[in-house]
Amino acid sequence: MQSKWLEWAQQIQAIAQKGLLYSKNAYQIEDYKLLRNIAAEIISNHTRIEQSEILDLLVQEIGYPTPKVGVFAAVFEDDKILLVKERSDGLWTLPGGFAEVGESPGEVAVRETFEESGYEVKPVKLLFAYDNNNSKHGHTPFLQGLYKLIFQCEIIGGSPTPSIETAEVDFFTENNIPQLSIRRVTPTQINRIFEHYRNPNLSTDFD
Repeated sequence: MQSKWLEWAQQIQAIAQKGLLYSKNAYQIEDYKLLRNIAAEIISNHTRIEQSEILDLLVQEIGYPTPKVGVFAAVFEDDKILLVKERSDGLWTLPGGFAEVGESPGEVAVRETFEESGYEVKPVKLLFAYDNNNSKHGHTPFLQGLYKLIFQCEIIGGSPTPSIETAEVDFFTENNIPQLSIRRVTPTQINRIFEHYRNPNLSTDFD
């Protein structure tokens, strides 16, 4: 079950961010800044990260508060799934990353897969659209909120090529999945992706 303190901190931060966006009253602006400081203090007390570091991140969040979007690719070859090994933690995940302004979700999947694995792909189906912070998915919660999209993609070219972000590129059978980077993808999600692969008639999973 997701910790209530994080949910409270996120809600307080969202209220503060909206208030700072729309308020023209100097006194109200100071109150919203105080709320933002309280959100940072809550997070700091539960994570042992300096409050000033957290506040620096929150201050960068401007405009109306909405979740970020991460896009990932599920690529198969000979009944094996493509995974990349992250240099940052030495764990494996689907190729993917944050959506960029000006790109469609499918274009993000194509770009991220090529950048992280060296393979050229085309999206053929949206498998998942879910809230990363929903406790049922088992991820580490993302402070600003995060929606994840996972596309099934087909290889149309390229070759396995590690990058500045990835140390290894390989394909794995369902029964031989390496240690995963849980904040990016979970074993349950990998198993469900294989179910989609075996049964193309399954509808998109969401929420």
